Amino acid sequence: MANYTTADIKALREKTGAGMLDVKKALDEANGDAEKAIEIIRVKGLKGIAKREGRAASAGLIAAKVVDSGNGQVGVLVEINAETDFVAKNQKFLDYAEQVLTAALDSGATDAEALAEVEVDGSTVKELTDGMQAVIGEKIVVRRVGRLEADKIELYLHRTNPDLPAQVGVLVGTDAKAAEVAHDVAMHIAAYSPAYATREDVPAEVVDKERAIAEETTRAEGKPEKAIPKIVEGRLSGFFKENVLVDQAFAKDSKTTVGKVVEATGGFFPIPGNEGDGVSLGDKPKGRKNIGFGYV
Repeated sequence: MANYTTADIKALREKTGAGMLDVKKALDEANGDAEKAIEIIRVKGLKGIAKREGRAASAGLIAAKVVDSGNGQVGVLVEINAETDFVAKNQKFLDYAEQVLTAALDSGATDAEALAEVEVDGSTVKELTDGMQAVIGEKIVVRRVGRLEADKIELYLHRTNPDLPAQVGVLVGTDAKAAEVAHDVAMHIAAYSPAYATREDVPAEVVDKERAIAEETTRAEGKPEKAIPKIVEGRLSGFFKENVLVDQAFAKDSKTTVGKVVEATGGFFPIPGNEGDGVSLGDKPKGRKNIGFGYV
């Protein structure tokens, strides 16, 4: 007969975040000793990390924070993935995410690789993550880090499901004047997922490819040779309007653009030198449910 109760199982699940079956097996093996059961869960979990490497971590959350600095404000976004929404809303996972976010903010790390080596209470973020995988029993990945410094930082977090933590996060850096529209711009980014902040941010090879496609399509349609250059440039302009933030029709007023809305404040955005550093604005990667991530 088991020498533990249903209440013991519940308490151990809440303490470790492990599944019911794993908790019961651990309690059986530990003969009802809760502390020994926790150790068993951790050991078995650590042994299973290698087996989880090939599994997909497609759920998760965006952890984010903005703090004042000597030169204005600093904002940080961290995307952390797990395998299921059940884990994504688990309190132990949320507490772990807060630790990782604090480490990112305090260390100045700007990518996941650098953050993995940051020390947290005597261990690294990587070791902290491995320990969380051991307890939770799912693959957990600190996927991306975004850091932005500007006079003013606007943070927008969006829940794609009211029962889950935020899965879309956007940071917008502006000067004091443009800050009055920063929240609306951040919401626009979350909704429309622009790939670039300005036309200057679009790589030359992308522009060349789009121009070539537009020309090939126009010729295939049998348009007059003299009209082709103008039609091609028109189609290229359409590409910019769809993918470049400042050229997109503003979400709250489609008669104007995001760029014009910011310009009307007399301020400026994005802050020079603080563009996305390779992170697409509002990026929603394939295979990771509704995870969105952007900063400009």
